[in-house]
Amino acid sequence: MPSPKPTRPAPNVAGRVLVVDDDRRLASGRAEWLCGLGLHAFAAGSSAEAARSPGRERCDACLIDSLLPADGGRRVAEAVRTASPAAGIVAIVPPGGQTPDWADASAAHPGPDELLLAAIAAARDTATTRVSQRNQLTPHTQPLAGGSAATVIGFHPAMHHVLDVAGRIAPTPATVLVTGESGTGKSLLARQIHAASGRTGRFVEVACGSLAEPLLESELFGHVAGAFTGATGDRDGKFLQADGGTLFLDEIATASPAMQVKLLRVLQEMEFEPVGGSHTRRVDVRVILATNEDLESLVAAGRFRADLFWRINVVNIEMPPLRRRASDIPLLADRFLHAAAGRAGREVTGFTAAAREALTGHPWPGNVRELQHAIERAVYLGRGSLVEAADLPAVVLAGSVDGGNSASPLKEALASPERQLILGALERAGWRRDIAARTLGINRTTLYKKLKRLGLDLADLQPARS
Repeated sequence: MPSPKPTRPAPNVAGRVLVVDDDRRLASGRAEWLCGLGLHAFAAGSSAEAARSPGRERCDACLIDSLLPADGGRRVAEAVRTASPAAGIVAIVPPGGQTPDWADASAAHPGPDELLLAAIAAARDTATTRVSQRNQLTPHTQPLAGGSAATVIGFHPAMHHVLDVAGRIAPTPATVLVTGESGTGKSLLARQIHAASGRTGRFVEVACGSLAEPLLESELFGHVAGAFTGATGDRDGKFLQADGGTLFLDEIATASPAMQVKLLRVLQEMEFEPVGGSHTRRVDVRVILATNEDLESLVAAGRFRADLFWRINVVNIEMPPLRRRASDIPLLADRFLHAAAGRAGREVTGFTAAAREALTGHPWPGNVRELQHAIERAVYLGRGSLVEAADLPAVVLAGSVDGGNSASPLKEALASPERQLILGALERAGWRRDIAARTLGINRTTLYKKLKRLGLDLADLQPARS
């Protein structure tokens, strides 16, 4: 444990630090040492205590024991980032251990004090860069009616990857293919890429699946007077309207074979003729396409042109379904709540514990769009200042019962003996995990993984000490 003697803090070391370790004395000692450096440090002896700590609400860095049980490190990191997006997360790892994917930096324990301070500074730099890159994706986005900006947000690692790739590709002319289930925010991401691209033209969106082929061709390329019945004058198409800007083609998998040929030519040469016309038009358009279907499977089935697929699959960004980033649900829910409350002119400040549990327990097959609509409904129909569980749609309440994750009878039967062996070893070891792990012939990390898989939380199992 670092010595408590005060020294001068290293440059760039944060001012408010939350220290989380299931060894309460170690957490307190480290926090005391940091306070001796002139920092404002808080200690928490478990992930549950960290969630309640006032230090989580506004901190510059968080030191987390990487071996917290039940994936507690990840849960603490996500909670801290939700409350303090620019906080640097430092994982305290065993000697020779690797930095977990939820941390910005790591330091070995035990280790020199200077290395721990350096890890805090490095984590702060990484967090600041991450937030800066994310913010570069959000200027000039379409406002919601409630006044807040409509942007893709999230602190889950999958969303970090999405926003990182989008931020790097935005200033380039590369064609982008956005894939993912319906309701994951593909259109919203396309708008953010355009906003960060520096292109001065318009953002133009076309839902390819909503138009029959003759209408889609006219919609995209325009037409001249007399091209077909009802074409009384010349009309510019979406490609020309998006000249100098971005054209977003949603539901591209629905394009007919003939339309795919025309699109391939335009994407390769940026030239086209209006329907019924002979004059070739040339444009400078950045094209972003989206689909919720597996295009490679469609290519294999002969329903989508292989040459068009390889032409549009320059940069592929996959939007993760909400069930894969469930830790972002509270963040998104709060955002939708405030926007809906503003539109409704109501003072709705948050959710009851039961409502939050229902939100995090539902699998959200409709993804972010379903979550948004569920919360809007709750705000419009609710009566109190907090959204109650009863205000949410019945399907959300039903989904929170087991979330579709109940174990099979076979898995449960196989897990039972292992559970009893582990509990027996822990009890005989006085709930010392290092001793229990040696008794079982495994290392402490393996024991933690087994505890997590079996749903065992030592904070609940260990008898209270008098």
